Amino acid sequence: MIRIATDDPARPDVHQLLSEHLADMFATSPAESVHALDHSALKHESITFWTAREDGVLLGCGALKALSSGHAEIKSMRTTSIARGRGVATQMLEHIVDEAARMGYERVSLETGTEDYFAPARRLYARHGFTECPPFGDYSLDPNSVFMELAVSPK
Repeated sequence: MIRIATDDPARPDVHQLLSEHLADMFATSPAESVHALDHSALKHESITFWTAREDGVLLGCGALKALSSGHAEIKSMRTTSIARGRGVATQMLEHIVDEAARMGYERVSLETGTEDYFAPARRLYARHGFTECPPFGDYSLDPNSVFMELAVSPK
């Protein structure tokens, strides 16, 4: 059974996954278009960080960053290679959106890449109701970025 819970981004296995994530981001996007956070940035008080585990084995992670009282951003969605194709990303995304609603957010946004590498992520978000939107927060127009948002009903 997969369990999603808050976790420490500096935990060794999580740190490794986040390092792989950053390496992939820099390998697929120009440096100025990489907006992924490292493990230390994910420890900021404005961020809630979760991992998905099965029998203690790390399968994926995701985070929610507070932008304002009604708006949050999804950060660092990533699954391990052994978890791909098992629905872990879907479970993590649903968990993050549910938690955002529970925390009182009315809108959840995200930034992802335009390259083919990011096509599965864009399809995942679109399947869950996210639609393209203009840049938000501190982002600006970038040909290497796609911005998406979802309206949520606070619980």
